[in-house]
Amino acid sequence: MEIHLIRHTAVDNPENLCYGFAEMPLRKECIEDFKLLDIDGHYDVIVSSPSERCRLLADYFKFEYQTDERLREMNFGNWELKKWTDIPEEEINPWYKDFVSVKALGGENLLEMQTRVLSFWNEFIQRKDLEKALIVTHAGVIRLILQTALQFPLENMFTIQIDYGRKVIIHVNEEVFSVKKVNV
Repeated sequence: MEIHLIRHTAVDNPENLCYGFAEMPLRKECIEDFKLLDIDGHYDVIVSSPSERCRLLADYFKFEYQTDERLREMNFGNWELKKWTDIPEEEINPWYKDFVSVKALGGENLLEMQTRVLSFWNEFIQRKDLEKALIVTHAGVIRLILQTALQFPLENMFTIQIDYGRKVIIHVNEEVFSVKKVNV
């Protein structure tokens, strides 16, 4: 199976707000961004994060798709929609030191997000009825899937740049992963 993972296009976030689960609008030029995407439309199934920034992309291409809550970005809890610089140091500094296991109040840590995302992924790759699939989601979700496919330490996941509106293509054959392209 060939799986295309695409990150939503750029958001309108001039104040550098922390966002994950929270809705963050796409930039005003999103239609122009959509027109630049390399999407062929020949997919056996399309699954999207329920976040509006992902659904708008799927809607633009008039895809028939399903949503799955497990494809949401990280839940930053009480930090959602706060300026990163306004998050108290006593809260954010422990997270900077250990973003894998530390979380914002009311949110999730990376290990919890990984469990959620891999629940979807492991179920999805078991499907035998698919040759080509599209998943519309977020950078964090894509990084976690790459981390699983490539088996690098979770602490290194932010070393992979996942650009807005770009795809990662992974081939899956009997649970053997081959990452073919990144940011195409």
